[in-house]
Amino acid sequence: MSDKKDQKDHGAEAAWIRELAGILEETGLTEIEIEKDDTRLRVSRQGGAAAFAAPPPAPAPQATAQPAAPAAAESHPNAVKSPMVGTAYLSPSPGADPFVREGAQVTEGQTVMIVEAMKTMNPIAAPHAGKVVKVLVSDAQPVEFDEPLIIIE
Repeated sequence: MSDKKDQKDHGAEAAWIRELAGILEETGLTEIEIEKDDTRLRVSRQGGAAAFAAPPPAPAPQATAQPAAPAAAESHPNAVKSPMVGTAYLSPSPGADPFVREGAQVTEGQTVMIVEAMKTMNPIAAPHAGKVVKVLVSDAQPVEFDEPLIIIE
């Protein structure tokens, strides 16, 4: 009886892998990871072909310092936060001058950086006029949703 259950489970896993691979194709993403109950599955595309891998069980969480923005920036009232997960770019193209530098004055609506998500460049505009006090991310840094990017006072 357990052989039939195992076959059924493997069939469900294969369907799950195919579904995730389809999402990779549709969205152009290179990797997707999902966790359901006690199963974690990561599907990544490397070299144009899809590669499937189920990572080993995650180690117990440890308290580690993250290179993210300082806690003070998290709650700063003038922090401009990322509207999406993506990659932050400080200039319009490689080698070009950055959109803004610390100490620069900006106007409301001025582009202060770009966040690329799914091969789409999304300009991040200054929500108000003011002075750039601190740029909290570096060029080509991955950013999370709601992560502070820049402080404009």
